[in-house]
Amino acid sequence: MKVVGVIGAGTMGIGIAQVAVQNNKQVIIIEANEEVLNKSKINLFKTFEKLVEKQKLSKDQVDFYRDTMIFTTDYRSLKDADLVIEAIVEKLDVKHSVFKNLEEIVSEKCILASNTSSLSIASISSILKNPSRFLGIHFFNPAPLMALVEVIPGVQTSLEVTELAKNEILSWNKKAVLVKDTPGFIVNRVARPFYGEALRIYEEGIADFATIDWAMTHFGGFRMGPFTLMDYIGNDINYTVTETVFESFYFDPRFKPSFTQKRHKEAGLLGRKTGKGYYDYSEGSILPKPNEDVEIGKYIFNRILSMLINEAFDALFMKVASREDIDTAMKFGVNYPKGLLEWADEIGLEKVLLQLTDLFEEYGEDRYRPNPLLKRMVYKN
Repeated sequence: MKVVGVIGAGTMGIGIAQVAVQNNKQVIIIEANEEVLNKSKINLFKTFEKLVEKQKLSKDQVDFYRDTMIFTTDYRSLKDADLVIEAIVEKLDVKHSVFKNLEEIVSEKCILASNTSSLSIASISSILKNPSRFLGIHFFNPAPLMALVEVIPGVQTSLEVTELAKNEILSWNKKAVLVKDTPGFIVNRVARPFYGEALRIYEEGIADFATIDWAMTHFGGFRMGPFTLMDYIGNDINYTVTETVFESFYFDPRFKPSFTQKRHKEAGLLGRKTGKGYYDYSEGSILPKPNEDVEIGKYIFNRILSMLINEAFDALFMKVASREDIDTAMKFGVNYPKGLLEWADEIGLEKVLLQLTDLFEEYGEDRYRPNPLLKRMVYKN
């Protein structure tokens, strides 16, 4: 593929464009808002100049990008594109309008893709005359730095298009994983207990935010604890993803949102971007110290990890992705220290099942039900 179109010049769209052009593609960026388009162009080339200063790019390369990249509001510029990736607002009617228009412009061989993280590929492609050439190509933010890309064929996507798209993303030096078109795909589905169970532990009064974060970083080696990470992502964004996954799974209690996070969202305590979330980030503020009680810390870590592992097993059980791709997704999509299925093998499947069985018996909630595949693998041995 030589010509790549990107629709949307927001943070994600520009990030995808940067990845594509640095992999020797001619890139065409479409953005309806001229002010956003111009600002994004300026910011992108500032980024390139910084990379020149760090000797990660040459001045000749940046000059080449400047000469070849096209920033425009005109969709007709995409007529010769080999691949077009849409990265706009997560509203189905808006995406339908874009792709209906796009299909009349691009060639029949052009692959069409959405960077959606929350909408089904089937629903977006339903507007197309030829849905067999459409699929999801989901990058993670920031796209130039995050290695993972989820490649999501819809029920009507052809095998040839899936293979071509995956190989193309692999050629961009990304970790491309193949995912079934299910809510949350791999990462946003499997990662839910990292936030949800942490919030549940807090709501039960077992530990405060700082102690739960300490348990996950100290015992688990996670780069950030769940509350620090939710504040970094934004409680509005994180809550909305949880709510969307919960509704998409027909209100399965495994994905039930938290009132604590809902109230933080409603109060405008969104995290770092508002100066306050679970923690106070205002100038001069001091972050609370955790209770570094080893017994409590290990309980918290084991409880959250067992829930994460159970969700990874469910993704494998329901054929959402292969074992290898599930572990790759969690390591490179959310920077987990280990793949969850690999981690389960290290701990011992019996111990994981016992932890989940104890929780299920204690609470009597479907939220804690052990996955059938995990049980089969334990009892088989």
